[in-house]
Amino acid sequence: QVQLIESGGGLVQAGGSLRLACAASGGTFRSYAMAWFRQAPGKEREFVANIRWDGSFTTYANSGKGRFTISRDTARNMVYLQMNSLKPEDTAVYYCAAGNLGLLAGPYDYWGQGTQVTVSS
Repeated sequence: QVQLIESGGGLVQAGGSLRLACAASGGTFRSYAMAWFRQAPGKEREFVANIRWDGSFTTYANSGKGRFTISRDTARNMVYLQMNSLKPEDTAVYYCAAGNLGLLAGPYDYWGQGTQVTVSS
């Protein structure tokens, strides 16, 4: 089974930074597209960022563009989301997702259980 475990969430002041991490196991990590999504209270789950299987392309939602950076470390089976200049509206549960076709468009077949990010104003 593919398992994704997120970490790195927490409480941070507005303007601060966090780095989320996603550890992948149980599959062929090198062939997966990876993505981050988030879900705030009362809102639908939304796309944040993704990275192609080989790391050659990344995309970002407008909400995080210029502030967030997705990266991957193939040797360690890890994906990261560096979040800078955090805003209270970034408060959400952040989820790591994997797509075994390796395409940015998906589908994203596997999901972690999320890590809470809370940004205080």
